[in-house]
Amino acid sequence: MTTYSRLTAFALLVGLVAACAPGGDENVAAGSNQPPAVPLTVEDLSSQVGCEPRMQVDASDLRTGYCKTDAGEFFVNTFTSEEGKNAWMDQAPEYKPHLVGPLWTVLGDLKVLKQLQAPLKGDLHLKDHRVTPTPAAAG
Repeated sequence: MTTYSRLTAFALLVGLVAACAPGGDENVAAGSNQPPAVPLTVEDLSSQVGCEPRMQVDASDLRTGYCKTDAGEFFVNTFTSEEGKNAWMDQAPEYKPHLVGPLWTVLGDLKVLKQLQAPLKGDLHLKDHRVTPTPAAAG
């Protein structure tokens, strides 16, 4: 094998290893210079559905606001990490459906969550909140 062939093979190998390695800046890999999205706050989510929340919990890792709109009553929860959200959801009441998004959940009655799903762009979880989202029937 010639030196040029070896250098080409080495360069391809280095590129393959770098592409498969965990971590790194996903925006650069995708060719985008946009910064990662800022997580939504309780206030951001509430305003998207026409509510000014009454804060119930304002801790460093969890914030919860109570909302009441024409759609009904619900609680908006935001988290600082996916691990925190998953731990909270593991303890959440199984009999209440959740609307779930990145670093947030909304807890309320199913008819309320169905009305909030489109404006909040969340996934409706009817049973197992963390592992298996249950698709909601349209309408």
